[in-house]
Amino acid sequence: MSKNTVETKVIVPCRLSYLHCWEPNSINGGDPKYSVSAIIPKSDTKTVEAIKAAVEGAKKESISKWGGKIPANLKTPLRDGDIERPEDEAYKNSYFFNANSRQAPQVVDGKVQPILDQNEVYSGCYGRISVTFYGYNSNGNRGIAAGLGNIQKLKDGEPLGGRSKASDDFETVEDDDFLA
Repeated sequence: MSKNTVETKVIVPCRLSYLHCWEPNSINGGDPKYSVSAIIPKSDTKTVEAIKAAVEGAKKESISKWGGKIPANLKTPLRDGDIERPEDEAYKNSYFFNANSRQAPQVVDGKVQPILDQNEVYSGCYGRISVTFYGYNSNGNRGIAAGLGNIQKLKDGEPLGGRSKASDDFETVEDDDFLA
């Protein structure tokens, strides 16, 4: 069970995509951040409802940032994969959101032991992330963002991003015949 006690924090079971948990990544020249796109099946209504409730909690907490009322054009993090990423099979029948942090997340396994081998956690594997939703008001943009906490890998999945595994590309070679 999670130790979730804050109404804007959620433990989200998901498939990890566009994962940057070992090194921060800069997007469009912005500050480097650790990040993940969390893919949640639409059939997981319990998680989707928990995310929506946390977003509502973040709206209530952030009213003062927006001049005392919730803006009509408020940007929210939960997006529909069928609408926004129709060409990407990994996002089919799913919702997704992007979470990021300037601080490195702790990355653990199913027994909450640190994962040290960076190849163990990758875009396409399954796990849970801790996320805190919060309001922002920056350069005229107002909305709710998802702050990445920690990552727990639970099982392997088909790698995303078009990169193949070496074991799929190559077969064993007898050393005598190399470049003969």
